Amino acid sequence: MNEYIIALTNLYGMVHRDKVVEIYNIQNKDQISSQDLDVYFTESSEKLENHFIETYQDYFVHKTVMEFDEFDLMLRKKADKPYFVPKKEELLKYVDERYYERTLQYNALLSYVKKKFSFDNEEKAEWLCDDIHGICQFGADMDAIFDSFNVSGIIFKDTTQINEVMKLVMELANNIRIWENNGHTPHEISSKYEKASLRPMSNQPFESVVKKEKIGRNDPCPCGSGKKYKKCCMGKEELS
Repeated sequence: MNEYIIALTNLYGMVHRDKVVEIYNIQNKDQISSQDLDVYFTESSEKLENHFIETYQDYFVHKTVMEFDEFDLMLRKKADKPYFVPKKEELLKYVDERYYERTLQYNALLSYVKKKFSFDNEEKAEWLCDDIHGICQFGADMDAIFDSFNVSGIIFKDTTQINEVMKLVMELANNIRIWENNGHTPHEISSKYEKASLRPMSNQPFESVVKKEKIGRNDPCPCGSGKKYKKCCMGKEELS
């Protein structure tokens, strides 16, 4: 039972006690009831604390959610979404909080990184992809992703290569099991349940997703005319 609590909390971020009972009873001959979990809510459990899990209301919650005061927000994001429930053997792998599925998309990114960039050893390429996976799991922050590449000493050859990498990263992000989707990937939620607000992230070229640097009115016009921006392209861009 303890393993189920840990695995389900790692997979879902937070899980109601009744959902733990439901999944446990589906996958095991010996049955439990909600009352069997009372001990976790009436006294602290060292076994859970060692796995960064605490109880709140009727939920088992990963401490990351509580530390950032996101319990209510996460609850709203999860509302009405179905649960992804892997088979017992796969589910219990999530007892290790570092575990995640090595998907086709992850392997594609890893293969590209190993092929296109120089590393002292293959393990460093895996560390980089693990970092990127972790970032994508919590929002695919582009600045953080580029920081990971920079820390690894990677210099992109050109914009084409940046776009190739970003496409692979977005495909990875769309196929990661995330807390707010109750373990489903963004792609699964979008394709199976067709909720427009939950569409996967776009694979559009890098130039169209980065923020443009703001040009001052009196700065030289980026078109190269030699005129001030306000006297040249500023009005044209506002009309376009």
